[in-house]
Amino acid sequence: MTPDLSAGPQDAGRGFDPRSGSLVERLLFNHRGMVLMACALITLLLGWQASHLRFNASYEKTIPAHHAFIANYLAHRSDLKGLGNAVRITVENAGGTLYEQKYLDTLRRLNDAVFLLPGVDRAGMKSLWTPNTRWVGVTEEGLEGGPVIPDTYDGKAESLRQLEANVQRSGEIGQLVAQDGRSSVIYVPLLATDATGQPLDYARFSAALEDLRSQYEREGVRLHITGFAKIVGDLIEGLNKVLLFFAVAIAIAAAMVFAYTRCVRSTLLVVASSLVAVVWQLGALPALGYALDPYSMLVPFLVFAIGMSHGAQKMNGIMQDIGRGVPKWVAARYTFRRLFLAGLTALLADAVGFAVLLAIDIRVIQELAVAASIGVAALIFTNLIMLPILLSFTGVSATAAARSVRGDGAEGGTALWRTLQRFTERRWAIPTVAVAVLLAGLGAVMSQRLAIGDLDPGAPELRPLSRYNRDVAFVNASYGASSDVFAVMVKTPDGDCSAYRTLMRVDALEWQLRQIEGVEATQTLAQLNRFVLAGLNEGQPRWFDLIKNQGMLNTVTANAPRGLYNDTCNLLTVYAFLGDHKAATLTRVVDAVAAFARDNDGDGVQFQLAAGSAGIEAATNIVVKEAWTRMLLLVYAAVAVLAFITFRSWRAVLVAVLPLMLTSVLAEALMVALGMGVKVATLPVIALGVGIGVDYALYIVSVMLGALRQGASVGEAYRRALQFTGRVVLLTGLTLGVGVATWVFSPIKFQADMGLLLAFMFLWNMLGALVLLPALAHWLLRPQIATTPESSPAVAPALP
Repeated sequence: MTPDLSAGPQDAGRGFDPRSGSLVERLLFNHRGMVLMACALITLLLGWQASHLRFNASYEKTIPAHHAFIANYLAHRSDLKGLGNAVRITVENAGGTLYEQKYLDTLRRLNDAVFLLPGVDRAGMKSLWTPNTRWVGVTEEGLEGGPVIPDTYDGKAESLRQLEANVQRSGEIGQLVAQDGRSSVIYVPLLATDATGQPLDYARFSAALEDLRSQYEREGVRLHITGFAKIVGDLIEGLNKVLLFFAVAIAIAAAMVFAYTRCVRSTLLVVASSLVAVVWQLGALPALGYALDPYSMLVPFLVFAIGMSHGAQKMNGIMQDIGRGVPKWVAARYTFRRLFLAGLTALLADAVGFAVLLAIDIRVIQELAVAASIGVAALIFTNLIMLPILLSFTGVSATAAARSVRGDGAEGGTALWRTLQRFTERRWAIPTVAVAVLLAGLGAVMSQRLAIGDLDPGAPELRPLSRYNRDVAFVNASYGASSDVFAVMVKTPDGDCSAYRTLMRVDALEWQLRQIEGVEATQTLAQLNRFVLAGLNEGQPRWFDLIKNQGMLNTVTANAPRGLYNDTCNLLTVYAFLGDHKAATLTRVVDAVAAFARDNDGDGVQFQLAAGSAGIEAATNIVVKEAWTRMLLLVYAAVAVLAFITFRSWRAVLVAVLPLMLTSVLAEALMVALGMGVKVATLPVIALGVGIGVDYALYIVSVMLGALRQGASVGEAYRRALQFTGRVVLLTGLTLGVGVATWVFSPIKFQADMGLLLAFMFLWNMLGALVLLPALAHWLLRPQIATTPESSPAVAPALP
């Protein structure tokens, strides 16, 4: 049941029995020195462990490994070189074309330098200088082919003319070679580990690419680098700037807490306790084999934010009791009794909410859930236990204690508190609930437009004018398509990849793909056969077809690049080059291919989704879409169950949870307004925001229920809650909202977007707890007859 939060005499410090209270309280407060020594030792140990924390990322962790698309891709991974994690280095000749000796010499040396970088899948590399870039065409001698740059190349005019002819016949224009002939691509697939077996260090790899950029741009070329590894590298490079904004938010939080308390020691202890929890969290991660990645770098700050919320409540309770004349060590115990259960419930709700993310089959989100849960577990010890014990030794300044109880009394409080108290009256509660219902309806309608995945080309985690997104824009403009490749795998019996009936189906799929908005080009073995057959017949358009001559089809296939089919001829690859990787584009392609597969699978031929960067992202979008609603339902179910266990009242659960649900609906609407899609980076934020909001609601409802059980009216109960915990809810809501709002100036757009979203959730959760919660309480909560014995030693001093 909810503990009695307000019974007992105000001079309860006299003759206080240290043996009173629960077993947990006695064990902690009767051995305060030992508890603090243990916390200090743990902090030193985990602080040392935190110094070994790695900041890195993994491509494999950002994809749903058990989704059918990914399972298909992984089953054929050895035959699909370069259709996963890869970097594209576009080398532009700023003053001419690629058919110049100087440019080609620079390209060759750059190709060799990239070839030697750790983590590069050298067998899958592709550029004009690699032997796997081939041409196929019809000459006076018949059907011929070979490397685009032959062994006889010598850089002279004749060799350059031959190179240009080979490029024209290679089918690589728009893919490996720009349509305007001014640039070409070095395609660099990456391995998950380097030569030593260690995970690929994306920060070091990105830095090596930047070194190459600086070196070769001095030779008259421009390098445009795109790919997952470069995005992660740029995010890691921006870590110092991210940490700067974290520090600003922490400084703002400390300054506003000090402005409220005017007590240096209590402010420092609240901030320090929250930072200790972050140290414990960061120290536990390497001990458990985890690293911090760009997608979980916000979690330490959120742990700090939750810690500030709980810490400020403990500090405020102790400060008020000291202001009423209670000794500091007794005040610490009374506050522990009043708020430990509410705080523990809130933190357990946070932990369970984060643990729900483990159900999402994307490892980076699962590791984020583990990191957040570790941080919340640390807060139970640092802010619910260690902080009250520290304050039992230090107390607060006399001035701060006196200020904290100024305005106490039945008619006391500021005009703001008196205004807020009116929301428990019918004439204020009716319009408040009506407005909340209206906002919920509007938010629900707007949230229907919430998209899954990216809504913009390039990397939405970075600013539109960042170097990376400018590089993406150059590639899209020069090549007529983005670097987003959607690959369909066509599985056939061994040796049957060139069968006429198979190629006819592939040809039909290719035609359908070309009709889809967002598909810029396609490449298949069927298309190659069409071109070659037309070339063998003097380019006559009527021969641009597939003929039912298996011998001819086999001849063309034998000379085709291996990227179109594998060595055992039981797998074909259909490439669709997309204009972007927006959610709508990927959905159209997936739906079209899935429908085609349902109608055309059979006779040993099976069309399987999906590989390539766009195919993998489509699978990720599907998993995120399925997880979004399920995650929210599980988070709120967990919060509701824990609140019911604490309050033993379904009415109190509704009062606490409904404002949080409104915030989630409006946050989704805000994401639509900001042009933010639901993806791996944004999926956990709503769950993390709920963790902050539930703290506000549980502290206020706990105090209200304690007063109602003494027979107080709903209005009086809310007034007591405002005086004891409400002012801190207002403080932490404003503090954290203003702190994260400064992130909008971050050069990392991901942080700026999260700053806006979190600031909204912090402030709106605060408003919900202070405005909507009392309005709901008017309809749902009722006074009760006090049943607590007058002489109970386990109760806290009364609030007026």
